[in-house]
Amino acid sequence: MTTETPVVVGVVHQNSGPGFVVYACQACAAHYPPQPEILTVLTPPGRAGSVQ
Repeated sequence: MTTETPVVVGVVHQNSGPGFVVYACQACAAHYPPQPEILTVLTPPGRAGSVQ
């Protein structure tokens, strides 16, 4: 199905190349669960030499 008014329903991040954006029509977008923001989900890595 194609639409004149696509809605972003997700962003896929990848380690091995560029990610991509997932679009849906406005009617279908309501059926997609909200996606967490990847930068708020990840914990920061520990520094080398730091004691944990």
